[in-house]
Amino acid sequence: MKHIIFAPLVATAITLSPTALHAATVEIETEGPVIELSIFETIKAEPDIATIGAGVTTEARTAVEAMQMNATQMRKVIDRLKSLGIDEKDIQTSGINLNARYDYNRTDNRPVFRGYQVSNRVSVILRDIEEVGRTLDELVAAGATDLSGPNFSIEDDASAKDTARKRAIERGQARAQDYASMLGYDSVRVLEISEAVTGRGPMPQMAARDVAEQSIVLTASPVQPGQVSTGVQIRITYEMVQGSTES
Repeated sequence: MKHIIFAPLVATAITLSPTALHAATVEIETEGPVIELSIFETIKAEPDIATIGAGVTTEARTAVEAMQMNATQMRKVIDRLKSLGIDEKDIQTSGINLNARYDYNRTDNRPVFRGYQVSNRVSVILRDIEEVGRTLDELVAAGATDLSGPNFSIEDDASAKDTARKRAIERGQARAQDYASMLGYDSVRVLEISEAVTGRGPMPQMAARDVAEQSIVLTASPVQPGQVSTGVQIRITYEMVQGSTES
């Protein structure tokens, strides 16, 4: 009995529009049963970069004063990062916020204006994992009032993904062959394959914290990078066939 499946046509021509890519299909005739497998494979590796967040929060009676105070404090933080050898391209402003602050009078439940609060945060990429703890301490010494991270990752995980891809295909082939054997077929042939690249997996995080300059200790904060995950998810459609698939 013949079956017809419609497989998406994967095109590489850059002249095709996204709509055309989505609509293009290929008809594939099959004789035997068809099985579709989804295989997820991850590889764990040591991280080579860490991302941390550092911020400064200031309050003043007027918005202008609060902004000026914040700019002065944040400049000290950024200058300290640069003094540690961190490249300017690895320091990126992630958010600046200005908000009015109010207290509430419990007697008449009316808000009482207190002033303005400004927060400014930067995201920093650290390429020397061993310097993460010292960098966090240096940021506090420079005036940072809150920290977040570190988030560990792999800057170039192409090689790890290649390994995951190879393992996923091997697992898929073995599993499909098992199904074929259980159902009385000799082998399988690939009809369609698609891939979804996953992120780098869950990253260990250190909870955000509010810190004061007097809390600085002389030794660097201990940081354990551990390992991070990266991988691929592959979806493969096989046909079960009788006889060898070799031509």
